[in-house]
Amino acid sequence: MAPFSGDETAPFFGFLGAAAALVFSCMGAAYGTAKSGVGVASMGVMRPELVMKSIVPVVMAGVLGIYGLIIAVIISTGINPKAKSYYLFDGYAHLSSGLACGLAGLSAGMAIGIVGDAGVRANAQQPKLFVGMILILIFAEALALYGLIVVSILSYLNKYFEASIIILNAQSPLNNISLQSINSRAIADLLSTIAISSTK
Repeated sequence: MAPFSGDETAPFFGFLGAAAALVFSCMGAAYGTAKSGVGVASMGVMRPELVMKSIVPVVMAGVLGIYGLIIAVIISTGINPKAKSYYLFDGYAHLSSGLACGLAGLSAGMAIGIVGDAGVRANAQQPKLFVGMILILIFAEALALYGLIVVSILSYLNKYFEASIIILNAQSPLNNISLQSINSRAIADLLSTIAISSTK
């Protein structure tokens, strides 16, 4: 059996980030689906021919849960301390990634639900409002995409950090530099050096 490699408390933050991504995104998806679904049901009593056309907010709200599922799977598969060293930096990165994706999905779900509820009711009385409703829903959905963009940036930063540690280990005369011996100031200086060298 392979020994545990890294910080023993780091996986807690990583799994917490995976749970946050899924839970908050599903909360946003549930609220958006329920809120806009009530509007569709109320509108469908008087205008049943517009039900399928007005189902767009429900679909867009459901997509938010898929965002959270994808990020949760990505984070959880990256946590395997017995196969790969997992340190506090990795745990914090995964926690912030999960919170960014989950809370962005929650806010997007609330916006989609409120707009979808009012939009489908208004569309039943004035069909010309349909395009405007779709545009508003698209911008509301974009809020969740901002969270995914931040997640991709954090994962890219995490890979930079892992590469820098490998370089430090290779250049060390003792060849035994551990992450526990590197303080936050040294990590910040190292990342800034990498960023400056990458721009040259």
